[in-house]
Amino acid sequence: MSAQCEVTAKRAAGSSMSLFERYLTVWVGLCIIVGIALGHWFPVPFQAIGQMEVAQVNLPVAVLIWLMIIPMLLKVDFGALHQVKEHWRGIGVTLFINWAVKPFSMALLGWLFIRGIFAPYLPADQLDAYIAGLILLAAAPCTAMVFVWSRLSDGDANFTLTQVALNDTIMVFAFAPIVGLLLGLSAITVPWDTLFLSVVLYIVLPVVFAQWWRRHLLQSGGEAALQVRLDQLHPVSLVALLATLVLLFGFQGEQILSQPLVIVMLAVPILIQVYFNSGLAYLLNRHFGVAHCVAAPSALIGASNFFELAVAAAIVLFGFDSGAALATVVGVLVEVPVMLSVVKIVNKTKGWYEAGTSN
Repeated sequence: MSAQCEVTAKRAAGSSMSLFERYLTVWVGLCIIVGIALGHWFPVPFQAIGQMEVAQVNLPVAVLIWLMIIPMLLKVDFGALHQVKEHWRGIGVTLFINWAVKPFSMALLGWLFIRGIFAPYLPADQLDAYIAGLILLAAAPCTAMVFVWSRLSDGDANFTLTQVALNDTIMVFAFAPIVGLLLGLSAITVPWDTLFLSVVLYIVLPVVFAQWWRRHLLQSGGEAALQVRLDQLHPVSLVALLATLVLLFGFQGEQILSQPLVIVMLAVPILIQVYFNSGLAYLLNRHFGVAHCVAAPSALIGASNFFELAVAAAIVLFGFDSGAALATVVGVLVEVPVMLSVVKIVNKTKGWYEAGTSN
């Protein structure tokens, strides 16, 4: 083990997931049940919520998305960007996976499974929307949960922070063009004005606001004040996520009840792309001799998704009751169990990995 990884392992000792994070799939499952039931029994209130729009932006959802995203972005220190040189190989691999492989591999898997293998079993009028949702899910790297995955794999905290800050910076400029390109290649109409509006609403403005707030907290009370505020906001962020999911499934309920296997079919390309991208990142890092405490979070960042942004963009672009929104929510459903399995894989193969980098 390298000296860098020994220090990292000591810092990570005792780190664990919160109860909510560990059982996110359970909470999402409960939201599916509650949302479908409420949407079936009380359709009028859900329709009223769906009509609360200004310039194609649903106001209740916009508030909920901000409550989800702001606490996550508050953790990001863009000052960490100066450390890029220290981890340039691991960062180079992750950037390649996040921006040159993952969105395109997801589009290919969507075409293969949604328009090909599963097409006879899915609603014909929703095929394009399902593919659009998968593309939105893969086009934005994860911002918050990767800190958890990094801790669980004894990842280098400085590398993880630097990589997240760099990905968030790139996302401001690259999310809309990549989504627009892949939707165009998929023969899906690209509403460019709405797409750019979603970028401004759910990336640019939250990043600017979160960084202003972070700087204010650090100047007034230091790291302690920032941590206190993060602890206060954590339950707010979780409640906002659950409320958004209940709303989504309230609108999606009838479609799911009529064809319950749609969630399983949408999960297949998501699962394949997670294991493919994490495995490719892990192998590339090993090839380039990157320390395991950098390679592990690199593989995890390369595979996970910023599902909050994907959900928000899908709602803005295609609506609450669209196949795109449903596809992004399936990403939330499978996120924790599949990423925990990747954490287990990189931890169990640490000896094999380090034997290869020491040669």
